[in-house]
Amino acid sequence: MCGAQAPGDVMIGILWPCHHKVMDLHKRIRPESFHCSDFDLASFMISLAAIHEIGKINAAGFLPGVRLGYLMCDTCSCASKALHNVEHMLAVNRSLDVECDYVDFRPRVKVILGALYSEVSIAVARLLNVYMVPLLSSTSSSIDLSDKARYPVFMRTIPSDEHQTKAVAKIMHHHGWNWVGVVYGDDEYGRAAFRSFLKDAEENSVCLAYEEMVPHYLDHSLSTQRIKQVAQQIRSSSAQVVLLILKAELVEALFKEMIRTNTSRIWIASDAWSRSWSLSHMDGINKVGDILGFTFVSGKSESFDDYLKNLTATPGGYNHFIEEYKNLRFNCTPECFSNKPPSYCPPPDLLKIKSDNACNFKDPQEQNDDYLVKFLDTSEALPNKVAVWAIANALKKLLKCNSSSCVGEINFPPWKLLRELKKIKFELDNQNFFFDENGDFVSGYDLIIWETDGHHRRFRRIGKYRVLDHQIELDVKSFIWLSTANTTTPQSRCSERCAPGSVKKILNVSCCYNCTLCMEGTYTDAWDLHVCKKCPNGTWSLRGWKQCKPRWESYLQWSDPHPIIMMSAAAFGILLLLVTFIIFLVYRDSPPMKKAEVRLSCVMMAGLAVSFASVVCFMGRPSVHLCRARQLMYAMGFTLCVSCILVKAYRTFLVFLPFGQITNRRLHKLYKPPVIVSIITTLQGIICLLWLIFDSPDVDDTPPPPESMKKITQCSEGRTFIGFGIMLSYIALLALIGFLLAFKSRKVPQEFSETGYIIFSMLMYLFVWVCFIPVYITNHEKGTPVQASAILVSSYGIIFCHFLPKCYEALWGSKMDTLERILKRWRMISSPNLDPVTDVDIPAMNTFSQRDNRFSVSSTTTILRSSSIVSEVSPADLSVKIPRYSEKIHVHPLFNRLGTKVSRRRRSISF
Repeated sequence: MCGAQAPGDVMIGILWPCHHKVMDLHKRIRPESFHCSDFDLASFMISLAAIHEIGKINAAGFLPGVRLGYLMCDTCSCASKALHNVEHMLAVNRSLDVECDYVDFRPRVKVILGALYSEVSIAVARLLNVYMVPLLSSTSSSIDLSDKARYPVFMRTIPSDEHQTKAVAKIMHHHGWNWVGVVYGDDEYGRAAFRSFLKDAEENSVCLAYEEMVPHYLDHSLSTQRIKQVAQQIRSSSAQVVLLILKAELVEALFKEMIRTNTSRIWIASDAWSRSWSLSHMDGINKVGDILGFTFVSGKSESFDDYLKNLTATPGGYNHFIEEYKNLRFNCTPECFSNKPPSYCPPPDLLKIKSDNACNFKDPQEQNDDYLVKFLDTSEALPNKVAVWAIANALKKLLKCNSSSCVGEINFPPWKLLRELKKIKFELDNQNFFFDENGDFVSGYDLIIWETDGHHRRFRRIGKYRVLDHQIELDVKSFIWLSTANTTTPQSRCSERCAPGSVKKILNVSCCYNCTLCMEGTYTDAWDLHVCKKCPNGTWSLRGWKQCKPRWESYLQWSDPHPIIMMSAAAFGILLLLVTFIIFLVYRDSPPMKKAEVRLSCVMMAGLAVSFASVVCFMGRPSVHLCRARQLMYAMGFTLCVSCILVKAYRTFLVFLPFGQITNRRLHKLYKPPVIVSIITTLQGIICLLWLIFDSPDVDDTPPPPESMKKITQCSEGRTFIGFGIMLSYIALLALIGFLLAFKSRKVPQEFSETGYIIFSMLMYLFVWVCFIPVYITNHEKGTPVQASAILVSSYGIIFCHFLPKCYEALWGSKMDTLERILKRWRMISSPNLDPVTDVDIPAMNTFSQRDNRFSVSSTTTILRSSSIVSEVSPADLSVKIPRYSEKIHVHPLFNRLGTKVSRRRRSISF
């Protein structure tokens, strides 16, 4: 019935699969004996670890006076076969009596080690629950077995799959794999692990591209067809990472299909096959791609390696499994290597273990070598070793052993040993071991990668998973991936990662999304976030930014080129005014200066200087006082200047244009330059005062637009801009009146008036400010520099039109024309169709006419200056009465002073 046995005082049952499967299990009808096939070399090696440790404990006298024995049965990876074995182990006198109470049930086997697969352990544990015989496994990791209500007798020296699926989800998250496929077996182990992985995957933002289930038994009639369907699903999916929760033989069948179709993926191995020797040595294994896996904590043992090099059955017992292995290794069977091998020959994979010197040995059972040590990873047998020592330490407590003897009852009921196992804590190889409340160890996992080793693979430990704090610790930071042929980690994502500055917009599943940029005022500072964060107060971000920054203030800074140019222009303007003022004072008695009216010109210069100075207030960081000062200075200064120009235009208008005597006298009464200038400037002052009171300029607190990081710090000319508009409109009105008066007098000779200069300067002012208004309205940001520039341009316009020509005439200009020539040109311009002119010489004041005719001269009106005294001449003053033949001609004293020649034109002569 069982394949290995050694006598002892306390018997330990070993349920372990030394073969992969039961032959024709799906065709089984009669309850006949099970026939196993396909020797499992790796599982055989692990079972030997338990036998070796039992021998070490006996040899060391750990239990004084008590010898441990074992009974090892092959489950052949089949639960039914395992149950049959358990019945044999528990039988008393080859039978199992049915009792209502098994408290005093004392079978020969007190504890059972196994099984390899969770499905088998679940079936066996349900049966052992009846007898309360402890079942201690070193490989069955199903989550269901932690349920002590259903499996109170089950314990294990490894963690539960609850931790393994967490570790798998963690490593996927660590590498950024969020789009994976899962293939699991249709058994308790596969289904439970899959359910656990679903929960852990969601917690780690991992999504399933597909999930496939295959029959857990390879000889199932639909297994081959199902394997091909799963392979097609893997090939058609965009997921590059596949988690396989399968037995090794199912993985082998799937890999053969992958190799046949030349399909490469990244495979995540569950503990059931992560150290499978047969898989690592299968043909074409290097074509399937990268393989990562989690294994239970392992450790090398030199004594165990030595035992494997010298395999023999335990003295007094037998071991048919060792005999079968030696026959496979050392028995000469050349016929099995033919094209048509006999039916008794092992499958091709097992023929690979055949020794090259097999046909040189007479007795295979007498041979030994180091094949198992070289080609198998003997360190994975550590949990089985720990399980045997856990039983030994529990027996030591139960049997009350001291250094010399054990006084406890040898033939005890198994439930007492189960009670001691749950409480045991022991030390082995400088490590402490104990079972938690679920009967599990919390020792963690090793993370391994399957590296290429010629045409095969070898296992390399690259890290570990700590169960207590759920963290992965990588010992090897970088290694060569087969998928990328370098250290670059391959990717398996439904969508590309969303970089900082963007967030996920989920589509149908959480891992499939579009990346959308964060809006203004929000940001993300990490990858793959779902929600944009709001910027803290005082900071801002633009669309798609990964951090928030303080907005930078924008104003006319002193160090910027544009403000420097404007300041230089303003300073040069003031300097130019100062030079002009000096020239006017030095040459104040020259005819050009008399004609320019020095006093009014000086007042104009003062107003322009204030206007230039207002430009300074446009520079630097605005404040309430600067905002008010700059507009007030410009308004008053430029109004003062324009009012003086208006007086000049009005003067020319009065003198040279014809009016009736009544109108002429009324207009002359209004010509009072100081009063006019004062009234006009005072009105502007009142406008500015009301503006400051009701809608004063202030610093603009309008928030900047969301799409800008620039905070424009500038002045606001009030809430409604009414005061600002009235101020500018008032200056524009004065300029327009001056322009119209000068335009009306445009035919007056330039030498005798300034109409051309007035027209051009006022026209320039109006043009500049008409251009300023649309720019100010449409682009308020540029309003400050545009207004400062407009002030400079209009001020320079007045300087170049009114002052520089007079300075040029005073310094380098030719002598002025005589009044006679000026008036002559004026007559020709103003009255081109009049009669020929008769010149009358008036040498001084004593000039008489030789005719008795009476006539009048009323051709024009002018103002002449002498010694800064303004003399008014009206058309009435220029009327000259000529007595008949002897009457003296009355000439205005103006002409007498100038000693000029007056041209007389006859319009109507009465006799």
